[in-house]
Formats: sequence, structure tokens, C-alpha cells
Amino acid sequence: MHNDPLVPFFNIPWGHNFVLLDKLKSFEERLWYAKKIIEHGWSRSILTIWIENDLYRREGKAITNFKTTLPAPQSDLAQQTLKDPYVFDFLTLHKEHLEKDLEDGLVNHIQKFLIELGQGFAFMGRQYLLTVSGQPFYIDLLFYHVKLRSFVVVELKAKAFKPEDVGQLNFYLSAVDDMIKHPTDNPTIGILLCKDRDKVIAEYAFRGIDRPMGVVEYETMLTKAIPEDLKSSLPTVEEIEAELSPSPPDNIS
Repeated sequence: MHNDPLVPFFNIPWGHNFVLLDKLKSFEERLWYAKKIIEHGWSRSILTIWIENDLYRREGKAITNFKTTLPAPQSDLAQQTLKDPYVFDFLTLHKEHLEKDLEDGLVNHIQKFLIELGQGFAFMGRQYLLTVSGQPFYIDLLFYHVKLRSFVVVELKAKAFKPEDVGQLNFYLSAVDDMIKHPTDNPTIGILLCKDRDKVIAEYAFRGIDRPMGVVEYETMLTKAIPEDLKSSLPTVEEIEAELSPSPPDNIS
């Protein structure tokens, strides 16, 4: 009975099974989500969100060096903790947005951000100050993962991944391990959250690095600047205010 692949479906509410049957065609996907429901205690609404965001194909897909820098099963757990890409559909940013725009949006929607990151992440702060040799350095976002028992440094890059990004992240991981990590904590993990990344370039950049890190892409809702030819046809603020202002009463003779 324990080897019966249908057992997970018997251990979740019927309403959850209905969602799986209604939204998924593959038995393998339904089984995968059923096991996740048992593991994490998802409600039907949370299950629906993860299905619509295609968690099945995103979880554990990040490019990392965990297998060579973390012991098993820590490496497997860390790999499954990350997604690629992360979907921040609660953010609306211009295509040419800056790191600060991304950071502001994520922190302003921290609850939604934590839901997308997944269970286990505790937010420690933004622009987290590290003082090294009397000089200030600031980590974009710092988390602690309660299951991994490790700090997680997240650096935001509103551009394509570059090999030199690894050097900066490696510096932060070294500093956190020396200055913040408790002796009972596992090694600090680094995540480069990039607008775009090339798999081969990332794998070369990680080669020889002895601290655990990964690079993942993110997706947001993008807005486009108003074309110049359209701007001329839009009313000005003054025209809108004049249109909304009440008309003066007619003179009574």
C-alpha cells in the first residue's frame, strides 16, 4: 500500500484533488503537487497560485554550485529551495528599471515576495550594513532560511548576469560567514537575482568558487514609456483640471 502512487491523493482534501484534475493534464504533475500539498499544507487558493505560476517547472532549476560546495543532503535541499525564474507579477516596472526600483518594489510587497521565495525564508533587512576594515558595504537583501539553517544573501541585478558579479557576492558571503553566522549555522548561501543570464557563462563563473551560490532570472510586469507622438495628443494637467472644475454660473440679467 505504501508503494501505491495514488496514496498522496487519498491524503489530501477532495477540493484539492478537484483543482489538480481541473488544471493539470499530466499524472506526474498532479502527483508532484499532491506531495507538495502534504509537505507544506497548502490551501486550495495557494495550490492554484502555484499551478498557475508553473512551480513544477521552476523549482530547483537555478544554476548553482551547491553540489560541489555543500554536503548532501544540504545541497539537494538548497537546490530545491530556489526557483528559476522567479515570477514577481505583483511588480510593474519599466523595461529599463534600476536595481533600486526592483528592491523598492520587492520590499514594499515583502509578503508577496516571501510567498514567491517559498517557505522557510525570514527577512533580515535591506541594504544590510557590513563594516569591513572600517569601510561600509551594503547587502541588497539579507534572509535567514530556517530549514537550511543558513543566511541567504540576495544581490539584485537589473541587467544580464556578468562574471564579475560572482566576485562581489563571494565577498559578501565571506563577510557574513565571519561576522554574522553562528558556529552552528550552515554556510551562507548567495543568490544573484538577474534580469537575464546565460547558463554557460554562469557555470564558468562559478567554477573554482568554494562558497555556495546560484544565479536565477526574474520576471515582472513591464510597462512601456509613452511614445512621443502619443504624448502630444494627451491632455495636460492644466487641461484636465480645467475640465474637472465646475463651470461658473450663468449671469442672471
